[in-house]
Amino acid sequence: MPSPYRAVFTAPGTRSFSAAGFLGRMPLSMMGIGVVTMVSQLTGRYGLAGALSATLAMAAAVMGPQVSRMVDRYGQRRVLRPVTLVAVTAVAGLLVCAQRGLPEWTLFVFAVGAGCVPSMGSMVRARWAEIYRGAGRQLHTAYAWESVVDEVCFIIGPIVSIGLSTAWFPEAGPLLAALFLVTGVFWLTSQRATEPRPLPAEHHTAGSALRSPGLQVLVVTFVATGAIFGAVDVVTVAFAEERGHKAAASLVLAVYALGSCLAGAVFGVLHLKGKPSTRWLLGVCAMAVSMIPLQLAGSLPFLAVALFAAGLAIAPTMVTTMALVEQHVPRTQLTEGMTWTSTGLAVGVALGSSAAGWMVDASGARAGYLVPAVAGALAAAVAFLGYRRLVEPEPTGGRGEDDRDLRNYDGHLA
Repeated sequence: MPSPYRAVFTAPGTRSFSAAGFLGRMPLSMMGIGVVTMVSQLTGRYGLAGALSATLAMAAAVMGPQVSRMVDRYGQRRVLRPVTLVAVTAVAGLLVCAQRGLPEWTLFVFAVGAGCVPSMGSMVRARWAEIYRGAGRQLHTAYAWESVVDEVCFIIGPIVSIGLSTAWFPEAGPLLAALFLVTGVFWLTSQRATEPRPLPAEHHTAGSALRSPGLQVLVVTFVATGAIFGAVDVVTVAFAEERGHKAAASLVLAVYALGSCLAGAVFGVLHLKGKPSTRWLLGVCAMAVSMIPLQLAGSLPFLAVALFAAGLAIAPTMVTTMALVEQHVPRTQLTEGMTWTSTGLAVGVALGSSAAGWMVDASGARAGYLVPAVAGALAAAVAFLGYRRLVEPEPTGGRGEDDRDLRNYDGHLA
């Protein structure tokens, strides 16, 4: 581990909560693709599979910020445990209905319930922000580490989920994802020493964190970015199946995540100058351009190389996004603000996976790669149009007036 990473883990409890967050985030990479694989195995219908995956993502998009808002007010332990139990119960219902071939509407009902899954990445990053508030260099490295963890989840998760569902039984991938979620959430919430303390009611900012113009730009851009991810997942599974190697889709998607993982690891040790907003804009544009080579994919090896290159832009952009969220959202709404970016991604994944599923059914897998290309172009357009809102931090941002008002309550703030 390079020395900047080793340094951020000197704070007590950081290794444990990061490890718990890793387990709790595994469903992020396993559940959607696991449902796609399960339903396509049981029914052969990618349209239905994509629609269910989209429903999961949309439900999480609607409920995620509400869960995080309650976490900001009442604490992680009090909120995360009950909502997690609701989510895994709904996942169990979804698997039973799929296995027994019950009416399609029952699948969608339980998919909505499964959307109660909390945004574990936001919970872990909120703990890092509490520990290293005001220490920009350490917080940059911590956020980079968590982006690496995200990508490791996306390297391992699809391989495990698709592999189990194709080699064992169709429901195996989503089932294991639910077990990971329960384990990660209960382990994380048992660590009280590093849990951010909910502040007194008089310090809470009225309204939603989404009122911030800068956060609005990030969220809308991430809707288009999420469409890239959702479409790539669905189309890649179909592309591999058309070539007689469906299980290889997990390896190809792992290569996509590996590119992001490596880029994030390097990005975390760099001491970059300049405006984060400029780096973010360049990152979004790079993700958009990286979708162009996918239109030329004719084989799995070529696709793997193209996706590896595309992945190089992901983690640095995500790290910069978290830094921008902290600049544009009050401290009392930090978890909610981070979750809104995840919500934007979730909405995009829903739209992208659904559109890609229908495109594959109508025109084949290769044509399906048009969906992430269009989504990338939209992301770049929104990023350009909203760039000015991100150039300067909000006056009430994460280290601005809000923190100054709280010094009497929490003396260790910088």
